[in-house]
Amino acid sequence: MIDTASQRRATLAGLVAILLWASLALLTTATGNLPPFQVLAIGFGIAAVLGLLRAGVRGSAGWRELRQPLPAFALSTLALFGYHALYFIALKRAPAVEANLLNYLWPLLIVVFAGLFGGVSVRPGQWLGTGLGLIAAVLLVTRGRSLQIEPLHVPGYVAALGAALIWSLYSVLNRRHAEVPSAAITVACTGVAVLGAIAHLLGEETITPTASQWAVLVLMGIGPVGAAFWMWDHGTKRGDIALLGSLSYLAPLLSTLLLVASGRAQAHWIQAVAIALLMIGAWLSVHASRSR
Repeated sequence: MIDTASQRRATLAGLVAILLWASLALLTTATGNLPPFQVLAIGFGIAAVLGLLRAGVRGSAGWRELRQPLPAFALSTLALFGYHALYFIALKRAPAVEANLLNYLWPLLIVVFAGLFGGVSVRPGQWLGTGLGLIAAVLLVTRGRSLQIEPLHVPGYVAALGAALIWSLYSVLNRRHAEVPSAAITVACTGVAVLGAIAHLLGEETITPTASQWAVLVLMGIGPVGAAFWMWDHGTKRGDIALLGSLSYLAPLLSTLLLVASGRAQAHWIQAVAIALLMIGAWLSVHASRSR
């Protein structure tokens, strides 16, 4: 029998991860001229160090939590690195509008995959809520303008779609490793930091971060690149994965609002429409989840 209270706490943890990811775009822009894989390596490196320090403080119990089967380690490490690598490639090879739109198919794909092979019964309200979230994301990214599809940008489009597929598949398949403690994500962060450093050294020029950039990188390592993956791991393993998929569309909304509030993006009336659609969609998804 499913422990409803435990599932709700896990779902709430997943929601916290979504809220933390909303700050990633703002923090990424604040890193300025730092190369993307250098940012990836440092951000995940900081998250890994913090996780290892926690394990050290907890002693033998903390180190035991890091143990995990090879398939679980491979899934989380390759998913975290593969998603970010493809997303960076997409932003370089295609316009940001189209790349972001394809990337934000992952919440919808989570709901689809959860219903297909995740062993989850997806309610009609959750399908509808996720659909409204997708429409809101389209409006946020395009501002109601038509999309320009050019053959030159096809590699970027494919990379963005690949990123969405990787993250949605990981989120659903991660439930098969529910016995692995979420603290074990520290090992995956270490692996991502190493892979990011290799990619950086092979294809980028190293730039020494300024004091303000180091502060931003530390915040990334603590929040959207650290605690967020810990929370998401717990949420996808033990929470309502279909509900989390629907609520994931809060990330692009809150991300846009943070960029506007910080002066890095302009306010637009279409954002108000997107907010309304997302709130309706979130209510439908939560209501459907509670009616089980």
